[in-house]
Amino acid sequence: MKTLKLFIAILALSVGVANAQFTKAELQVSGLTCSMCSKATEKSLRTLDFISDIKVDLNKNIFVLTFKKDVPVNIDMISKKVQNSGFFVNNLKLTFNFDNVKLAGNYFNYEGNTYKLMNASHPISGEVAVTVVDKGFSPPNVYKKYQPEATDSGKPGKVYHLTI
Repeated sequence: MKTLKLFIAILALSVGVANAQFTKAELQVSGLTCSMCSKATEKSLRTLDFISDIKVDLNKNIFVLTFKKDVPVNIDMISKKVQNSGFFVNNLKLTFNFDNVKLAGNYFNYEGNTYKLMNASHPISGEVAVTVVDKGFSPPNVYKKYQPEATDSGKPGKVYHLTI
């Protein structure tokens, strides 16, 4: 009987983790000067196996990324692909599905990394847009604003800081 209860608990946890996922992103890139720059960045981003579609708004230098379901998203790779194209991430707004995600002191884990919600004050569920405020993902003035609160020693994996 204890084995059955343990199996059911593990199954419930694994289903909850499977539902937790980044679903899309709005990526603003700085330094783009022409459509060829945009095309080079798009081509580089398309090599990431977790991206299913990209729509580009050349007027705002925004790439709307749609992620594949049940494929882990690596936001560092997004930044790396943009930088390898010769440009910089100016803003990264992600949509995360918080269904079945347990927040512990405004922290949650996803794919071995820790994410801290810097301004969450109420229970969160469903798809919520969050903005990464770490260096390399946001303008320097935004990064400086949240830097003093970014003390996360002892957390597993890399720690990313997000605002809602």
